[in-house]
Amino acid sequence: MRRIVLTGGPGAGKTVISRQLALAYPARLLRVPEAATQVYHDLQTRWDKLDIAGRREVQRRIYALQVDQENALDRSHPEHALILDRGTIDGAAYWPDGVDAYWKDLGTDHATELSRYDAVIWLQTSAILGIYDGDASNICRFEDPQAAIRSGQLLEQLWGGHRRFVKVEASEHLDTKSAEVDAIVRALIDGTAVAEALRDP
Repeated sequence: MRRIVLTGGPGAGKTVISRQLALAYPARLLRVPEAATQVYHDLQTRWDKLDIAGRREVQRRIYALQVDQENALDRSHPEHALILDRGTIDGAAYWPDGVDAYWKDLGTDHATELSRYDAVIWLQTSAILGIYDGDASNICRFEDPQAAIRSGQLLEQLWGGHRRFVKVEASEHLDTKSAEVDAIVRALIDGTAVAEALRDP
């Protein structure tokens, strides 16, 4: 088990939980930070402030950074599994011309990008419970609660075809959600079953 993606809409807890996991298992897991946040910070902007051409260019940069980070850590730390705060497929949800145009522009396809990862954990956004904090915890975040929910649903569709795909529903308490993800990740890196949560390969 090499690459485990945490995905889901804004406010799902991906960043907090991926950090907790990397700290909890330093000898076994390395965290790959979210490429989108890094790119938007570098450019001092965010998605809703860009025109269409700018949105395309930013997504190209995010994809390239994501791939570079994954490959660099694979080479430098082959003994670790990677816990990823989003993966390359997430960019398709933000491509202004639609999902199919995203693959075409990047010279790839959906199946190829799914095959980059060994397991996918989709986290439901807290917006579904009415406890979404918008850009308070991430200044690059622009979605309102309904947009956060729609983004999460699209990402569920985009990642749902992966052979090892598991869903973790929103919880009023992040610790509860973190514990559920922790159990799934431990089972994955130990090579044990995850009850009914994971599809059989």
